Amino acid sequence: MKKFRSNWFRVAVEGATSDKRTIKRSWLEQAAKNFNPSTYGARIWLEHFRSLLPDSPFKAYGDVLAVKTEEVDINGQKKLALFAQVEPTPELIAMNKAKQKIYTSIEIDDSFADTGEAYIVGLAVTDSPASLGTDVLAFSAQKPDASPFKDRHYSATSMFTEAVETELKFEEIEEKPSIGAQLFNKVQALLTGKQAKDDTEFAQIGEAVEAIAEHVKDLPDQLAAEKKFSAGLKTQLDQVSTELTELKNKLSTTQDHSQKTRPPVTGGDKQVMTDC
Repeated sequence: MKKFRSNWFRVAVEGATSDKRTIKRSWLEQAAKNFNPSTYGARIWLEHFRSLLPDSPFKAYGDVLAVKTEEVDINGQKKLALFAQVEPTPELIAMNKAKQKIYTSIEIDDSFADTGEAYIVGLAVTDSPASLGTDVLAFSAQKPDASPFKDRHYSATSMFTEAVETELKFEEIEEKPSIGAQLFNKVQALLTGKQAKDDTEFAQIGEAVEAIAEHVKDLPDQLAAEKKFSAGLKTQLDQVSTELTELKNKLSTTQDHSQKTRPPVTGGDKQVMTDC
């Protein structure tokens, strides 16, 4: 299946109105530092709704891959902004091409999993622009019980940012297997294809070749890691060798005061030289 990845696009700015409070600069810094899909994956939702049904219009429409912060200039003021990169589903790509749901709003939890730090827990696509979204969210902050979003929150501490217009561009990405993995796949295809005419004859050979392929499929990555380690070790050894040479030269020219000085040679002009 083809995979696509978006360009980096802005999803939040410090100070933007949320449905509880203004976004703090530290929240965006923490969100960028802490985000890891392996820790908790932030999915893309339609209008912040989360459906339990996989075929619902409010199913997930992709995943957030990464987030980062950058300084931006807004109306002559420098502000910290949060940017995201996403992997969309085909439905989100089609929706975007049809100019539907062209605004985005992040779901940020300022105390994720009792860590005391902010985390991005979701991203919504919407058709509500920032001006309307800000008015609704400001009203929600003043009267939380009357908030139209009160049933859509990930948790009691999560909040939604204002919806900002987003220019999403998607590019197809190709995940190429390593050389070892390619060899492994090629061997498997050979053994299960038409060329394996006699299963009895090739059974033992097949097992042996598969074992070899399994062993070497990750070899390029291992060799790369070992090469990097060896390079670092060589640098350290060269440094130690240089320092040892310098120390040896220094010691060879340094007087040892623990040794007794050789007594001066006595004798005079009347010494008799013997010819032996």
